[in-house]
Amino acid sequence: MTVSGWVGQQISFWDDGVESNAYVHDLGTTLGSHVKFTGSAQISPGWSAGYVLQIEAIGSDGLTTSQNVPNGPAALVGTTSGVQTLQSYWFVKSDQLGKISVGKQSQASDNTAILVDGSGSLVPANWVAFDTNSFAIRNNVGANIVWGNAQSCFGQGGAWGDCNGLTQNVVRYDSPTFGGFSLSASWGDDDMWDIAARYAGEHHGFKLAIAGAYNEVTSQVYNGGANVPDMEYFQLGVYVQHVATGLFGLYNYGTLEADFKDGGPIVDDVDTHYVKLGLRTKFNHLGATVFYGEYLNGQDGAFGTVLGITDAAQRFGISSEMEVWGLGVVQEVDAAAMSVWIKYRNQSLDVSGPIVPPGVQFEDFDYVGVGGLINF
Repeated sequence: MTVSGWVGQQISFWDDGVESNAYVHDLGTTLGSHVKFTGSAQISPGWSAGYVLQIEAIGSDGLTTSQNVPNGPAALVGTTSGVQTLQSYWFVKSDQLGKISVGKQSQASDNTAILVDGSGSLVPANWVAFDTNSFAIRNNVGANIVWGNAQSCFGQGGAWGDCNGLTQNVVRYDSPTFGGFSLSASWGDDDMWDIAARYAGEHHGFKLAIAGAYNEVTSQVYNGGANVPDMEYFQLGVYVQHVATGLFGLYNYGTLEADFKDGGPIVDDVDTHYVKLGLRTKFNHLGATVFYGEYLNGQDGAFGTVLGITDAAQRFGISSEMEVWGLGVVQEVDAAAMSVWIKYRNQSLDVSGPIVPPGVQFEDFDYVGVGGLINF
């Protein structure tokens, strides 16, 4: 059996345009502090079976902290300092035929676009609202909307990007890797299915990683029983790094369609673009230093009660644009299997449309994060 995991924490100094404060928090469910138990045994030459059990222990969840909740409960269990099961599954693997796994785990489309990022800055800088998901957006009309819903996945996990981004009870197949290419597919009850393709290789002095996934989710409900629409989501991730110089670029794209049941509207072309450019180099004996800049643009994904509307379908009746930009530095410490970072982000939202009152204004959200993660 192998025991692994990490512990990660961040101090966030934030200003929402009305209030400012500083919080200490974990990195958010699915990125949170955890321990992972992995075991396997050989059945016969080329065949093995095993299990994975991953437990998160989160003191304050970055996904659920807000202006009024400085100690966020763990997102999956709803308790402060919560212990929650992120993955628990068994698998059978053939070197020639691939792997079948059954249980609670990452489905094929979970984190597909994110995981191509080989820069060393994936944890502090990605297209999910791990730090600000539950913070209210200050505004002048009393609109009820949080930053995670400024570019929403409409109740299907994830926030901004990586929709369908929480582990589920699924049956998953992963093919062997042939020439850098691999395929994955999974199915989950009541009902979710997805498929993903990946490639990684090195050509003419450049590292290249590409991954794409498509998923459909139907017959789902929010917590509390409210209907959510059927969802279709496609995501793509491309990462390129020049080996000699360490210059790198990352592009993530996601597009979502929501189809309300019972004659409700169809909402399509909810598009999210994320770009990160930077340099991975080595200035000292500690390890690599990563400098990066990032930009996210989300179109028509705002989900909230701009006019106090209670009908969920009508909450989509606006046009919106969310923008995020940021800068950061990550220092790796090889001897301790550790990374530390400092980063800055600005988030803004604009909305328009027939149900939006004239003169509505949303305050920007700015924050500085100072954090670290140590592996074991």
